[in-house]
Amino acid sequence: MPAPLVAGLLVAASMPPWGWWPLGLAGLAAYASIAHERHAGSPFGAGFWFGIGWFLPATAWMWFLTAPGWIASVLLFASMHGTAGWAAARVTGPGRDQHALVLATFHALAEAVRFSWPFGGVPLASVAIGQSSGPLAGLAPWVGAIGIGFAAMWWAFGTRRILRGGLVLVVASVATTWNGTRLTDRSATVTIVQGGGTQGTRAVDTDPREVVERHLAATRAITPDPSRDLVLWPENVINTSATGLFADSRERSEIAAEAERLGVPLVVGITESAGADAFTNAQVTVEPDGDITGRYDKVRRVPFGEYVPLRGTLEALGAPVDLVPRDARPGDARGWLDVPSHDGGELRVSVAISWEIFFGGRVNEGVADGGSFVINPTNGSSYTWSILQTQQIASSRLRAREQGRWVAQAAPTGFSAFVSPEGSVFERTRIGEARVIERRLDVREGRTPYSRLGNAFYVWLLVAFASVLTARSRGYISREPR
Repeated sequence: MPAPLVAGLLVAASMPPWGWWPLGLAGLAAYASIAHERHAGSPFGAGFWFGIGWFLPATAWMWFLTAPGWIASVLLFASMHGTAGWAAARVTGPGRDQHALVLATFHALAEAVRFSWPFGGVPLASVAIGQSSGPLAGLAPWVGAIGIGFAAMWWAFGTRRILRGGLVLVVASVATTWNGTRLTDRSATVTIVQGGGTQGTRAVDTDPREVVERHLAATRAITPDPSRDLVLWPENVINTSATGLFADSRERSEIAAEAERLGVPLVVGITESAGADAFTNAQVTVEPDGDITGRYDKVRRVPFGEYVPLRGTLEALGAPVDLVPRDARPGDARGWLDVPSHDGGELRVSVAISWEIFFGGRVNEGVADGGSFVINPTNGSSYTWSILQTQQIASSRLRAREQGRWVAQAAPTGFSAFVSPEGSVFERTRIGEARVIERRLDVREGRTPYSRLGNAFYVWLLVAFASVLTARSRGYISREPR
């Protein structure tokens, strides 16, 4: 077995559902040692096999969307890191620590590219997700997932690891202590409904009414409470795409009746028809009087799950595109909803539907517009294993830290949970169970350094850094003072 493959497997073991974060640093360090030794050999091959070991198990959830697509994705992502290793070898300055700096820069760039390309990006199985339970996650309010990935690589790739680790941990401690946000005197009580049911089922094989009935039964067991602010249902548990619009549906009347009984709005996930070849995936707010006062349509769609890229070409090749017979139509609104508060005011809530929680920019958009906490209605019931669901919890932890906000994650069959601004997980449900969870969330205001700068800043910072390192290696910038 190639040694870089073993190093990649160690990084994969740091990802949920395994979640042994120290192994991620060990795997990065092992890969760096191999890359240093192969500086004059096959740096592309070392990076490629490292990526195979990393992504093959950590992205195995893709099997349930498209098995050929999973293999193609693993090969593509591994090639990105092979290219990073090759580029680092060509740019490396003298000394192992110089090589470590260059190696960390180019591999962090490879991750940043993967976060946005192809098909809008696949920001799962990242170094940051593997470190979401470790001390490096404390960097999130300042540098986000891209910065955490770079910091982990810079720490693990170099020789003076104790000194480097101490420096990183000091910065992480400061970032955890001060993140630019502050408590207000307000709070919000959020109730999450998880209807339960069997994992590993597809929408085309499921009666949508059964899903609604399970969530209605759980909701009807909730006791009214004047301090409650909203009841949250998961993503697309109401599917009227075959019968018409939600506004005209039986489900709208049932939701309105529960909103009236509880005296609070219900924020529910719906799927509607958008013509013969498309559908919409939205989260809507239904008030106690039955009015629909807010709607957010999902912007970032799951490739091969909610739409099929290159559908015509794949169909001509015989691919089973009929598993996704219609494509989701993306929304174009910014990610937030306004809901009334029990204190007589109004709360703005940042909304990231399902897949969108993996994209820091989508969550940041709602917070930048005044979101006081984040909701993540999701639906992972199509996946038999828990790789995707546990990585989603890890991403919610990163988003909570990045924004200094609570995150409420609601899923029909698990996992549902509340995540604090410090990344702690509360009331996490089990897969398949029917359960209602509730928590009073402290409302915060202000924005973290990461929120103000955004991902683009860190991407361009890496590009600039890589450019300077390349220029130095070519002699365009002198290493010696004049």
